Formats: sequence, structure tokens, C-alpha cells
Amino acid sequence: MSILVFGSLNIDHVYQVERFVRPGETLASAAYRRFQGGKGANQSVALARAGAPVFHAGRVGAEGIWLREQLAAEGVNVEHVLVDDAPTGHAIIQVDRGGENAILLYGGANLMITAADVRRVLAQFGSGDWLLLQNEISAMPDILQAAAGRGLSVAFNPAPMTPDVHDYPLDGVSLFVVNRTEGAALAGAETPAAILEALHSRFPQAALLLTLGGDGSLYVNGAERIITEAEAVEAVDTTAAGDTFIGYFLAGLVAGQSAETALGRAAKAAAICVTRPGAAVSIPFHEELDNNLSAASALA
Repeated sequence: MSILVFGSLNIDHVYQVERFVRPGETLASAAYRRFQGGKGANQSVALARAGAPVFHAGRVGAEGIWLREQLAAEGVNVEHVLVDDAPTGHAIIQVDRGGENAILLYGGANLMITAADVRRVLAQFGSGDWLLLQNEISAMPDILQAAAGRGLSVAFNPAPMTPDVHDYPLDGVSLFVVNRTEGAALAGAETPAAILEALHSRFPQAALLLTLGGDGSLYVNGAERIITEAEAVEAVDTTAAGDTFIGYFLAGLVAGQSAETALGRAAKAAAICVTRPGAAVSIPFHEELDNNLSAASALA
């Protein structure tokens, strides 16, 4: 069983600020760093560091070849990452003193993915494999339709949540992972309970994972209901927390863990992630997570 992430690769330009810049304002940054990013790439790194077999498909510009090289160094299969004439996607990220972020995204080569790319890549995968998708690349309807036709299990994280998501062929999705904002927009509801009820009514065949930041997460799969508490830590940068959570959770499911165990490990991995600056670079390896869990067990 393999996991294919068909998703974005970005260059993240991260600026440390006292607070987010306001309209018409010029604000000095206390620090600047450049990182590997993109929700797709972040989730591929999280899967790989969690110990899962992962392939990544996508596009970068010539100046972003180092992103492909870094994924390969993580153990991700990058044979389906192509170099495009368009600029590499990038993000301008403000991180305030509380660790919260505000992001301006430029799609670039991520939006050059074609239906021909989809056919070429998905021809290598089939029943028993997982496909993990976000919403930062082009050709999403083609990918979803092709995945359903080949019998892949599809996990969909509709981030960013845009109006066209409502028109995507979503009936073949096996697992939806949404935060409060994405869930509200997709479900047309506001409270966590109402979001899950509306999504379950629309997609009764799918498992639902609603992430709530510091309030933990809610998971629904048929009659199964799991509430997972968030770990209490002092956040430095929350940029890749959700991606870390998703990667560790899906890696756990593929490895045969129960949903409850996978969710618990995902919460601990995300808690470690937010204590560090950057996106992919902040994601913990499973050995670090295991050591922390062992230490906590010894103290209990």
C-alpha cells in the first residue's frame, strides 16, 4: 500500500512580526527565513517522517528544484515532480509573537498541472493505495475523477477552501479533513456539531475529521466518534501544524493503527511542530515522537 500526495510545492518566505501588517501600513520584520513549504509538500514530509511510504506528484519552476531535492532527501519518491517554465509557487508568511500566521499565496507552477499529468501519474496507482489531496493545485476535478475510476482511497483537505470546491466530484472521497473555517464553508454550518452533521448527511460514506486547533479534533466514521484533546504547549509558529496532524494521522491508519491511536499520535506530533519555526522543517520524526511518548510513560 502506497500513499500518493498530489499537491503543491512552495518556497515559503517567513517574516517574524510583532503583529500582522494592516492595510496601508509598512511594518518592519524582526527576522526573515526561507523554508520549503506548500501544503502538499508539508504533508508529504509529515507522512515520510511518520514512517509511511509516500510518493509526491506536482510541479516546480527551475528555481525550485531544491524543493524536489529536499523531498527526496526525506525519503519521498519524487519521480512525478516535474520542472515547469512557470515560477515556483511561493508564500509570504507573517508570524506574530503568539505564533499565529497570515499567509499570501502565489500558485505559480502548482497551477500548471494538466489532465495529461493526472493520467500519467495515476496510472501507477490503484486499489489499496491512498491519494492525499489539498486545494493548492490545478486539475482537481480531473484528479478526483481519475482516482475514483482507479479505486484509490482519497483523503481530501480542502485548503484553501474556495467556492469551486462545491463543484468538485467529491462523492468518491473516503476521508475529509477540515478545520473549523473550511468545514463551515463546505457544510454551510457554524458549530462543530452542525458541521459534522451536515457533512455526514451529504457524504455518508466518508470519514470526517474536524480539526479545532487548541481545542483538539473531532472524528466521525459511521457510528465511531472520537474526541482528541490538543497538547498544551507554548506555540512559536503554527504554520505546518495542520499538515503535520494530517500526515501523522493518515500514516497511522495506513500502518494499521486504530483511529484513536493515530489521532493521539497526530496531536502529539502537531504539538511538537508548533514549538519550532518554519513549515516542513518543524515536523518531527517518528523516532522523536516515540522517545517523547516513552519518557511520558515512564513518568506516569
